[in-house]
Amino acid sequence: MKEKRNSSLKLNFVMNALLTMTSFIFPLITFPYVSRILLPTGTGKVSFATSVVSYFALFAQMGIPYYGIRVCAKVRDDKKKLTKTAQELLIINIVMAVISYGIFLVTLFCVPQFRNEKELFIVVSFTIFFQAIGMEWLYKALELYKYITIRSILFKFVALVAMFLLVQKKSDYIIYGGITIFAASASNILNFLNVRKYISLRPVGKYQFRPHLKAVIVFFAMSCATTIYTHLDTVMLGFMTTDIDVGYYNAAIKIKYILVSIVTSLGVVLLPRASYYVQRGQMNEFYRITKKAINFVMLVATPMMVYFILFAKEGILFLSGSDYEGAILPMQIIMPTLLLIGLTNIMGIQILVPLGKERIVLYSEIAGAVIDLILNLILIPHMASVGAAIGTLTAELVVWIVQFVALKDKVLEAYQKVRYLPVLVAVGVSAILSYQIKSLDLNMFFTLCLSAMIFGCSYLLVLNLFKEKLILEIETQFFSKIGNILKRKSIEKK
Repeated sequence: MKEKRNSSLKLNFVMNALLTMTSFIFPLITFPYVSRILLPTGTGKVSFATSVVSYFALFAQMGIPYYGIRVCAKVRDDKKKLTKTAQELLIINIVMAVISYGIFLVTLFCVPQFRNEKELFIVVSFTIFFQAIGMEWLYKALELYKYITIRSILFKFVALVAMFLLVQKKSDYIIYGGITIFAASASNILNFLNVRKYISLRPVGKYQFRPHLKAVIVFFAMSCATTIYTHLDTVMLGFMTTDIDVGYYNAAIKIKYILVSIVTSLGVVLLPRASYYVQRGQMNEFYRITKKAINFVMLVATPMMVYFILFAKEGILFLSGSDYEGAILPMQIIMPTLLLIGLTNIMGIQILVPLGKERIVLYSEIAGAVIDLILNLILIPHMASVGAAIGTLTAELVVWIVQFVALKDKVLEAYQKVRYLPVLVAVGVSAILSYQIKSLDLNMFFTLCLSAMIFGCSYLLVLNLFKEKLILEIETQFFSKIGNILKRKSIEKK
């Protein structure tokens, strides 16, 4: 039984890794093509519509994506209880989606910015419907990560092909919006059709909605804070500036999102282990992996942040084209958020949530959203996308400060254990060496490849010279696995 459980955990880990990889590989392949076809105006329109609709989708979901996982996981071994619970949550979801659609249609015809692009907004709004019937929370509660991953990759691949076949000219931005929603949410139809394997869809009656409604309030508040906080800049830019400015900002944050998914992936892997240690009262082990996680973020996020500040121009022009020069400065300003988000992800998701202190995460996100709103109101009218980037950076700093103050007694030692001098020296040496590539007058692709190779190798070499423990540990494990694979193949040949 234990071996089977460990095997299942390993499979889930691999599936989660694949899912994380596809989430940033898909935009990495499509965005360079789409941004050159649609230009900042087209990508800006879609980004604005997606950000606005995300608020209506948030209202329709009512915090169920988070709450549903927890409550369904508790009863997953009892099909009757699981069916009743899942049906109750599905009914709440569908009712809220209908209400959300009603409010959406009213605003669609009342707000000029929405009415002018009503076809695009209607297409993007299908995400509300897909999320309502998808019951993704049930599949996660049942730990069906293999199904989730394979399904997600399949739909993303279909969307990838459709993107290159159907988005051919500047006016195809509505098609692009539809394909984006298809890639992200259309697989929920398959979820709904497949759900009969795990629960019955026949009404069971005697539903109890009140206990769920009480419980989802905190989760809904957290979702509100996160979504408002994530999409606020784009929405405010859409109302206060032009589609071109939204397009510039979208190009900058697209690269940030790709990098953030790499930095924060560790938190997803460590969360179950952290919760396990807290539940068992093994607090020494809990704080041990916390220290390691903070050190990991420092070691990974710092060089990525510095490299993409130095090579922001090359990164933007290669991925988006020469029409996006206005995205270079916003990207440079926003890059330090890689480090801040990485740290708050560890403090919030890995420490506060397992300790049952979700409210502190909520308060920190509310504080960040308020600061972001105030700075956006002041800066966007004068500085457009640059002002939005400054607002985002400041907001992330505020979130980190709130969480750090709340956890000071628990995380101060972890921050003190980080060897900052080796990291700074390694980053400094790498920056100086890689920056010389700019003088060789190579094309964007070769400049990025060669500079990244020099930066990465120099960084690792210096950290090895300083005998950085975590780097040596990761390298030892990596080479040990490679050695075992080669040894196994050699034995098989014999």
